[in-house]
Amino acid sequence: MKIQWQLKSFEELTAHQLYQLLRLRSEVFVVEQQCIFLDMDNKDQQCYHLLGWKGELLAASTRLVPPGISYTEMSIGRVVSSPLVRGTGIGRELMEVSVKACYELWGNAPIRIGAQCYLEKFYQSLGFEPEGEIYLEDGIPHIEMVKMPS
Repeated sequence: MKIQWQLKSFEELTAHQLYQLLRLRSEVFVVEQQCIFLDMDNKDQQCYHLLGWKGELLAASTRLVPPGISYTEMSIGRVVSSPLVRGTGIGRELMEVSVKACYELWGNAPIRIGAQCYLEKFYQSLGFEPEGEIYLEDGIPHIEMVKMPS
C-alpha cells in the first residue's frame, strides 16, 4: 500500500486536513474504543502532525510533541490508523516515519510515549522500552515507554 506522508505544523493544516484528522481520532479513540474524553487538549497547536494519505482517505496519523509539552522529552502521541487499513503494516510504517521526523525536528534525543498496554510489545519491536508503572488514562491501562537514540 502506497501512503503519501505529510508533516505539518498546526498552522499549516488546511481546514479539510484538520477536519479529517479530528474525525479519525474521534472515530477511533471515542467511538471504537468507547472512551469519553476531550481529544482537543490545547496541545495540537504546539505540535507537528504526521498525516498518511491513501488517496483521499486519511489512513493514519500521529501528533509529534516538542520537548517540554507532555514530557521533558519529545513525544509521539495520538497514534491512530483507520480501521479501513489495519493489518497492512501501516502502524509500523507510521511509527517509523514519526520517529524519523522527531529526530529531524528536535535532534537525536530520547522519545517518550504513553502507550496503551496492549500495544507494549509492538512498541518494544520499534525500540521503545517500558518505564515506570502501569497507569489508567481515560479508563485505559497505559505505560510510559522510552526510545533512546541510536
